[in-house]
Amino acid sequence: MTLARILAGTSSALAVLGLSGCGVLWSCSDSTAERGEAGVRVEIVDVSGRPVGVTAEVTGWRREPHPQVPAEGDRIHFDIRFEGAGQGSEPAVDVCAVDEKRVVLGCQTMYSAQVFGPKGPYTGDYYLEADHPERVDEVLLIPNDQSTHDRRTCEDDIKDGGGVHPPDMPERGEQL
Repeated sequence: MTLARILAGTSSALAVLGLSGCGVLWSCSDSTAERGEAGVRVEIVDVSGRPVGVTAEVTGWRREPHPQVPAEGDRIHFDIRFEGAGQGSEPAVDVCAVDEKRVVLGCQTMYSAQVFGPKGPYTGDYYLEADHPERVDEVLLIPNDQSTHDRRTCEDDIKDGGGVHPPDMPERGEQL
């Protein structure tokens, strides 16, 4: 077999693989969902922006030391409620303490499946650490569901990764 025939056969095979979608470099892409509008009460949405049938609400908040570490100063003690969770949907949302200009002073992710308090499942109270707790004006929720367990990216797994991912948690200093 001549070298020309081998090269021609190799080129044809690569072209077929590329056109069939089997080309590794062309099969994986990542994107990030657009962050939804923060609010005290939000309808939680999936990465496509469709409601998941669950609402989350901050029902109250106050500034006070955490009882287990009072020497560390004030934290933001907030009450949260998920309505509609547990019926095949266990979403999670980012909870953020913001100042009067809606600048983030601290955030954390709350999973509906882990929220349980004296008022029953999906209702509880938690502490949030915030820079300058004295400046906190409001506690807001980001409506994007953060419960996606499989967040593999193309970089992590070029074969099975990729797709749309929830937005990153807001960083301190970012305005909502």
